Amino acid sequence: MLNKIGSLKFAFFALTVLAGLWMTSTASGESKMIKMSTTTSTENSGLLDVLLPEFTRITGIRVKVFAKGTGAAVRDGKDGNVDIIFVHAKEREERFVADGFGAYRLGVMHNDFVILGPPQDPARVKGTPKAVNALRLIAEAKAKFISRGDDSGTHTKEQRLWKATKLPLQIKTTEIVKKGKKTNLSFQYPDGLGQWYMSIGQGMGKCLTYAEEKEAYTLTDRGTYLKYKFGRKQGLDLVILSEGDPALFNPYGIIPINPKKYPHVKFSWADRLAKWLVSQEAQGHISRYKIQGQQAFFPDAIPEAK
Repeated sequence: MLNKIGSLKFAFFALTVLAGLWMTSTASGESKMIKMSTTTSTENSGLLDVLLPEFTRITGIRVKVFAKGTGAAVRDGKDGNVDIIFVHAKEREERFVADGFGAYRLGVMHNDFVILGPPQDPARVKGTPKAVNALRLIAEAKAKFISRGDDSGTHTKEQRLWKATKLPLQIKTTEIVKKGKKTNLSFQYPDGLGQWYMSIGQGMGKCLTYAEEKEAYTLTDRGTYLKYKFGRKQGLDLVILSEGDPALFNPYGIIPINPKKYPHVKFSWADRLAKWLVSQEAQGHISRYKIQGQQAFFPDAIPEAK
């Protein structure tokens, strides 16, 4: 009887120890995680599926990704809802740091934007080297154009290009409410909203799908285009009609949130991710990442990385 009681006590003790170890391990695993708000293009392209598991393997730090437009990602950072942002709107990023929301910005990589359209190309855009001229042809032909209209980095670039066409533009101000805070967003667009120019307020993937359905033109980052064109069984009917203009270059920056402004952020781990992304190892991964043999992104911190 005593042996049986002793055995039960030992079993109970062993289970208690194991439970304690499991809880400690689980808590540790859950806490060693950072939240990153990033653009849909980094996720849609598949690049994060290469970079983040490698970072976790090396450091043990997991990264929870929130993919959205650059504007929304920046607002996440301003609200202190994430530990780091990875976006592509350089002027906005630099202002974010200057205003004290970001600790610093590191240039990680770049790709470029391209203007897509249906193979029949009703606006006769194909081969137009200047993006501004391509958009002007689309507007003059009143050919269907699909805009993300979501305050993303792509949408920001598109608005700048329309402004450079010198065509008459309209301004629309939209009020958004987030956590009780009202923010006004102003968008520029050419005459013809709801007719030939359609603003859908969606991410890049949905924008490409909609443009394909409508046989319309659109602006996209090359990485997402390659993924949708060559990385899926169904492919994509849209084709590149204008590319290579320096005005279409698209740099990406990584910005840890400033712990002086938001003491709760996990800055030390976010800092490790930012510094790792500009390391020889990560820059090599970026350089080697290809979609159907085509390079999707080019390293900026170490351009010669292989």
